[in-house]
Amino acid sequence: MSSKIDQAMDESFMRMAIEVARRGITAGQSPFGSCIVDAAGKVIACEHNIVWQATDPTAHAEVTAIRAACGAVQSIDLSGCSIYSTTEPCPMCFSSIHWARIGRIVYGASIADAQAAGFSELTLSNVQLAQMGGARMEISAGVLGREAAALFAEWKKHPKHRAY
Repeated sequence: MSSKIDQAMDESFMRMAIEVARRGITAGQSPFGSCIVDAAGKVIACEHNIVWQATDPTAHAEVTAIRAACGAVQSIDLSGCSIYSTTEPCPMCFSSIHWARIGRIVYGASIADAQAAGFSELTLSNVQLAQMGGARMEISAGVLGREAAALFAEWKKHPKHRAY
């Protein structure tokens, strides 16, 4: 597969994550979305952040997508899968991705974008976490980064927007 096809696929799956994040914003949730795709390119799960809905600070988009994907495949092993996240996964989500054995993280907006929007982010990058913990997944940053970062402005326009 050529890198042009890979890039087009990455952008297509990131657009799905962006759209699911928009659904979350409309529902009064935080502006984060995540999709998990298997090695054959089949979408297994696509979820948004439900922290406020669930009253659960661990209900980030990546965690909810991992839960849904594991349920769909009836396994906690998501080897061969990629996760597409609208924003660089936080350390908790990164750890969950690692434990689910997801082989690739693709994200759009940066930790700095989330901080600028008012979120209390830890500034450990996924690359740093992988190096510190010996994780071996591939990390692709900035895929549709501007579009993903624009979610924060959309979210701020929603009357029920709340950061955490």
